[in-house]
Amino acid sequence: MNIEELKIQLKRHFGFTDFKGLQKEVITNVLKKNDSFVTMPTGGGKSLCYQLPALIQEGTAIVVSPLIALMKNQVDTLRGISDNNGIAHVLNSSLNKTETAQVKKDILSGTTKLLYVAPESLSKQETIDFLKAIKISFLAVDEAHCISEWGHDFRPEYRNLRIILEQFKQSVPIIALTATATPKVQEDIMKNLAISNAKIFKASFNRPNLYYEVRTKTNQIDSDIIRFIKNNTGKSGIIYCLARKKVEELAQTLQVNNINALPYHAGLDAKTRVKNQDFFLKDDCDVIVATIAFGMGIDKPDVRFVIHHDIPKSIESYYQETGRAGRDGGEGHCLAFYSYKDIEKLEKFMSGKPIAEQEIGMALLSDMVAYAETSVSRRKFILHYFGEDFDNETGEGGQMDDNMRFPKKKFEAINELTLLLRSVKETKELYKPKELVKILLGETNALIKSHKTDILSVFGSGKSKDSQFWMALIRQVLVKGYLKKDIETYGLILITPKGKEFLKSPESFMMTEDHNYKQLEDSQININKPKQALDNGLMKLLINLRKQVASQNEVPPYAVFQENSLEEMCLKYPISLEELVNINGVGEGKAKRYGKEFLKIINRYVEENEILRPDDLVVKSTGVNSSLKLYLIQSIDRKLLLEDISDAKGMTLDELISEMETIIFSGTKLNIDYYLEDIFDDDQMEELYNYFIGSNSDSIKDAIDYFDGDYEEEEIRLYRIKFLSEIAN
Repeated sequence: MNIEELKIQLKRHFGFTDFKGLQKEVITNVLKKNDSFVTMPTGGGKSLCYQLPALIQEGTAIVVSPLIALMKNQVDTLRGISDNNGIAHVLNSSLNKTETAQVKKDILSGTTKLLYVAPESLSKQETIDFLKAIKISFLAVDEAHCISEWGHDFRPEYRNLRIILEQFKQSVPIIALTATATPKVQEDIMKNLAISNAKIFKASFNRPNLYYEVRTKTNQIDSDIIRFIKNNTGKSGIIYCLARKKVEELAQTLQVNNINALPYHAGLDAKTRVKNQDFFLKDDCDVIVATIAFGMGIDKPDVRFVIHHDIPKSIESYYQETGRAGRDGGEGHCLAFYSYKDIEKLEKFMSGKPIAEQEIGMALLSDMVAYAETSVSRRKFILHYFGEDFDNETGEGGQMDDNMRFPKKKFEAINELTLLLRSVKETKELYKPKELVKILLGETNALIKSHKTDILSVFGSGKSKDSQFWMALIRQVLVKGYLKKDIETYGLILITPKGKEFLKSPESFMMTEDHNYKQLEDSQININKPKQALDNGLMKLLINLRKQVASQNEVPPYAVFQENSLEEMCLKYPISLEELVNINGVGEGKAKRYGKEFLKIINRYVEENEILRPDDLVVKSTGVNSSLKLYLIQSIDRKLLLEDISDAKGMTLDELISEMETIIFSGTKLNIDYYLEDIFDDDQMEELYNYFIGSNSDSIKDAIDYFDGDYEEEEIRLYRIKFLSEIAN
């Protein structure tokens, strides 16, 4: 079929008079029954590359797609251009027997030209047996980056596609399509699908109409987002958050501030998700607040802004998500809020995963950090990441980012660049950026010592600058092409021919001052209460005993008695069970479980040292009278929300948590798992458990310091209640 005939078919089926970008070349290759690998940015017209060939060829094209929403959207579009609904079908588990029978009937009759399936459905033997009996025109693998472990949305089911295809017993050409493929991901996809001879079509990743901006994430982020949206009233936008809880909270905050917003995440029921998505597509809702579950394949051309409340895990994800803005070529503002604390949180979440997965995740995340903190052109940075050169002076959209609009000052860094390149060369290209910085600063770790790098002349040669400077220089030098990252080795830094040439004849290198988004830590307010003189001799004995008892029971020492309880014992010398119960934080449960041995030591100490015990051993209030305590325990057993409990008793949430702490410190169990499940995911639960089980203290301040702001004080206190209930009571 010649180009004019193709254009006639294009006009007939889709109403377009001409092809866009690489579409013509790709379609021609598919019609020749050749394998194709297509990389086109979001909004580049990938779908047409397999839809048109499918419509004009004999047989049925199988389209593998990862999301039901994406499939439904495309099937609806295709049915809209045809007078027969059977032209395109979805085959998945959501269909009933009657619907499945209709799909098969339409395929066998030759009516269906495109059959959309998820990889899970395709792998069923029943589906394979049926497809063996039909004429397949070709296999289209949409969102092909899902095949690669280096892709931002890796799905193990995708890696079986080649094995499934071999069962069809017919020669089926393959077209693999993706919007985000780095050179490494491309290689991985082609190898896995066994299409190494495929013709490669790679469109430019440049979206010249998109404006890229990164702002510091502060405690006022909700206000910043509201202000931005109000300055863009009536415009359509998407806000991405990593956590479902944050999606719900932010959507509600926007609603009460008179912004027409709806939430979208996988935890919502299917009906609500579809309804909210349709509202957005039909302009009945201005803003969608969503997790990454939203958007893949969503074709809304007039999204005017994409906001990232949390920084994504990779540049591929970021590119994919920002690519939903300005698909019609109009305005598209991509605003990301960045805090290094968010990065640290993501790093901690990775810590429990297999080593290879951790390495990949950390490599992808470090590139995301580099993007956020860089002061060079953000567009140039993104395009470099995808293996594309870009000149800000001549390239479209060269000034469309905050770094280019508001440039940071530049300074000569010829000597520093020389030192950096020499360090990479002399250390035999064995290190990632963080280790390189350590070497320049004269800091060691096990890896540096094992290579005996600490005896080289470059070790400590960059002490005159700080780590932020050297990290910024590495990022800028990578973009300039003097160094490169070796993906196969998870990001080792290698020197390029351009870098070697620079060492031979150095020339001026103007470095741009980098951003510093690190916030000053909130000053901790220490409240020092005046204390009576403790009996240090007794305290020492009680601490040793606590350690011994904790070891026997396989719990942390503070789970036996808290330190402030021991201190009070050293002031009041309780010698009976009744007196021990009245020590703050003890209670009947703990007194009966652990008290006997402690009383024995205190009694002996009092006798041996002729201690004059205070006459006024006052019975302390626990802070919870019996009726209130009973009400709290019963309400929590009924799984009432803590906010509802506190409202019913006219208390603040902080006051309620204090009362709950008093209850569990005295040995009574409280099961608040139902409440915590909405606050923490499994990884966070595990992280907090590992901290408390391994810590010598249950101090909230110590925990806050350890997690460096990852969790609010309230969150840590609530988890401590769960932990002590399960471990200590």
